[in-house]
Amino acid sequence: MNRKTFLLSLTLIFSVVRIRAQEIKPATADMMRFSLQQAIEYAQKNSLNVKNAALDIESTKKQVWEYTAMGLPQVNGNATYTNLFNVPVMPFGSQFDPNSLPDDVALTKDDILGAMSPPIFIELGVKENIQYDVSVNQLIFSGQYIVGLYAMKTLKQLSDQALMKSKFDARLSVSQSYYLVLVSEEGLKILQSSLELINKTLDDMTKMNQQGLIEDTDVDQIRVNKSNVENLLRSTTAQSELAYRLLKFQMGLDLHQPISLTDNLNMLIQAGNFQVQSYVDFNINNNIDYRMMRTSETLAMLNFRKEKSTALPTVGAYYRHLELVKTPQFNFNFPDLLAVNLTVPIFTSGMYMARVARARIALEKTENQREMLEQGLNINYEQSKINFDRALNDYLNLKQSMELSDKIYKKTLLKYSEGVSSSLELTQAQNQFLMTQSGYYNSILNLFNAQTALERLLATE
Repeated sequence: MNRKTFLLSLTLIFSVVRIRAQEIKPATADMMRFSLQQAIEYAQKNSLNVKNAALDIESTKKQVWEYTAMGLPQVNGNATYTNLFNVPVMPFGSQFDPNSLPDDVALTKDDILGAMSPPIFIELGVKENIQYDVSVNQLIFSGQYIVGLYAMKTLKQLSDQALMKSKFDARLSVSQSYYLVLVSEEGLKILQSSLELINKTLDDMTKMNQQGLIEDTDVDQIRVNKSNVENLLRSTTAQSELAYRLLKFQMGLDLHQPISLTDNLNMLIQAGNFQVQSYVDFNINNNIDYRMMRTSETLAMLNFRKEKSTALPTVGAYYRHLELVKTPQFNFNFPDLLAVNLTVPIFTSGMYMARVARARIALEKTENQREMLEQGLNINYEQSKINFDRALNDYLNLKQSMELSDKIYKKTLLKYSEGVSSSLELTQAQNQFLMTQSGYYNSILNLFNAQTALERLLATE
């Protein structure tokens, strides 16, 4: 085999592999296909973190109604069965009968006592009875309750923001994992392409060595290069599988569910609009973390007001209706009762002041945390801009370097076919091309990650 035939074979294999690398993997019947946007939408509905945040909203709604119901009428029914072993009795005076006195004789004490009838014993209860009553309680005024209603509304707002934050996080984590999978696949394609070229080169150079056209060291150098690429290919394959599992986990998919990604890096790069990212103004009030902190600060302020309101009186009303299945002869129960209760705190041994002081301290801490977060977000934004600009510059430079290394590699192939370049120079050019391609795809991943970091700070919905 002459060198020109060898060169044509290498170029043909290289072109075929590069074309194959641009193709999208065919999906099997049970494989799910996702674009980046579809993966994000799926995660925002099925991610376990998003589901838990949605459940927290439902729980908060019930908590709000539970607290609201405390100020609404409370109706209770009660039934009691009683059994008296000994029913108490009370004698009800003797009666005097004058007709029973003897006539025309002097009355004696015994005559008078004889004219008295025995006393009547009246039972003060019944042996068995059932008592049932219905009571209605109504809170009329409570400072704690009024402030608590505002706090419940704010708590609902915080849970809504937590759901929004979970969706933000799902979007960003899925995006980063999606990019990681695409970069891993591109890395696999590069290594597979390289391995095919090395195998073909090794086969041809082995034949040329057997014919005495090249040295043994040239063949050994290719074998070493092949071993290095095979090791790297195994490692990258494992990383690619792990990236797929991470993406499915973040989407809320079963880890064994096969998926196919329909977007490719070129499509996402064209849609990235990277040039305008550094010029977007940062409005901290739109940041979800800052908004949640402001809501937490409002809750701390309401808690402070609630503790202060405990010094106010509490007014409540109470109505009760009672019925007995068996009514005793003497009934001391009142069938209907209406009462109004007024509770005024007078002396709490300093407990009130301590609770108010603790609530004030908690409010001050929350204010400090909000200020720290504000400063941290501003610093984070400036750092994220720097990271994005650096990632964009790295991407542009490595893109140009990849094009140059590709040109150098092809020229080295041409020189090798003409006998001007050695196999070592060819291997070095090949390694340089592979390293440049690897750095190029890593720069794409870094650029996407820098973009998502900025989006995390700038997102408004």
